Amino acid sequence: MPVKEIDGESEELESEVAEESSPSGLTEKAVRGGSWVFALSASSNLFQFIKTIILARVLLPADFGLFGVALLALSVLDTFSQTGVRQALIQKKDRARDFLNTAWTIDVVRGIVIALLFFFAAPYIASFFKVTGATNILRAVGLSLVLTNLTNITVIYFDKELEFKKYFNYQFLGTIFDVLVSIVAVLILKNVWALVLGLLAGTIVRLIMSFVIDPYRPKLELKLEKAKELWKFGRWVLSYNALILLITQGDDIFVGKFLGAVSLGFYQMAYRISNMPATEVAHVIAQVTFPAYAKLQDDIPHLRKAYLRVLKATVILAFPVAGLIFVLAPDFTRLFLGAKWLAAVPLMQILVIFGVTRAVNATTGPIFQAVGKPKILAWVSLAQLIFMAAIIYPLARGYALPGIAWAVTLANLFCFTISFREVIKVTKETSGNIFKVIFPSLLSTAGIMFFAYATKKLTIHHLPLLAVFALSLLAGILVYFVYLKISGFSFKNILGKGLDQMLWKKKA
Repeated sequence: MPVKEIDGESEELESEVAEESSPSGLTEKAVRGGSWVFALSASSNLFQFIKTIILARVLLPADFGLFGVALLALSVLDTFSQTGVRQALIQKKDRARDFLNTAWTIDVVRGIVIALLFFFAAPYIASFFKVTGATNILRAVGLSLVLTNLTNITVIYFDKELEFKKYFNYQFLGTIFDVLVSIVAVLILKNVWALVLGLLAGTIVRLIMSFVIDPYRPKLELKLEKAKELWKFGRWVLSYNALILLITQGDDIFVGKFLGAVSLGFYQMAYRISNMPATEVAHVIAQVTFPAYAKLQDDIPHLRKAYLRVLKATVILAFPVAGLIFVLAPDFTRLFLGAKWLAAVPLMQILVIFGVTRAVNATTGPIFQAVGKPKILAWVSLAQLIFMAAIIYPLARGYALPGIAWAVTLANLFCFTISFREVIKVTKETSGNIFKVIFPSLLSTAGIMFFAYATKKLTIHHLPLLAVFALSLLAGILVYFVYLKISGFSFKNILGKGLDQMLWKKKA
């Protein structure tokens, strides 16, 4: 579209472009965007936390297990049909808008086909997991896939252009409706349909918001040459996502198939509580850094410097949260979930180790994708999957659910070592510098856990459980803030300076 050369207007436009494309302008935009993503993550987690507590008090572990089976089966079909077109659009430096209609068409067709397969396969899926009465629930959950794939394709620009305020508006309202509908439904129905209705309500609202926020209206259009170009990148994303599904949900499949829906309910609740805080920290940072990395994907020296800052921000936020979950899991479960969920406590304490290593691993993915090497993710994930497959059965046979949790955790630690070896190769960083970034947070987390545990032991015989929990949590938080003060940590400064280095080459 030509720019009108009118005095005043052109000067104003040039001024806006210059401001937006300056080092401070882009860095400020990225950090501001990151604050919106953190706000979304924190608020969404808070509402989901409230929802989980209320529903866990009303529903049984078997209800959560039944819903988990439905989501698990849907994830399998969805993931193995992924095309990776949205990630390919974010990674592309230019002409991305020329591919929007083709990408949206691929998504729509894929969603409809998979939903139909899911509809007809529902009875067989229920039979596979030996869950009676699950067919209609499976079919209802399958509708969410169609709705998700109808979403306006331009939501990818919320990531690509670091417009995370729009992303917040798009996602948050859906979360609110999910939580509200689930809570109202569980109070009325008192069964698993509350979870299903909440899922569908949130998905519908996000679909509507995607078209309200952005005026672009995609149309059905399939151009083969564009589809092939997207597939060149997307095929590796498909491979990676398929492997990640088997890695992150292969244990769920194993539990659901061999131990039943009740065990799956315990396992998924433990996974949700132990992983939510730590992994959310990492995925928020990854969401901000991937598009930022992609804008300067061939400038390895500046990516290397920025990566250490991003890694520091991740470990300094994720490690202490994981430590507090490990110490306070028994008290948290008794207070908020109820005694019927106590069997999930040892699983939480094992899986929180998995969660924190997963959080650190998540910092490596944006680097590989941004430099156009998603196949590294696929190969690393394949190695992790093979390792987990080799140990999960003997550990499950010997130790049941805790054995499965340990299998997942050990496999992720194995992946952890491989991922960082590859990051060192790509960024030409040294293992010593990476260790220097991680070690202080490990040390501070040990201190946080010690003071939280000591406070718990000193007060447990003298105060009500809620007071003991609150004081232990407060002790850990106080130690954490002392560490932040001593380390001089500032998310804006650390990530902001990192983005400066990512987005701009310093002139000699």
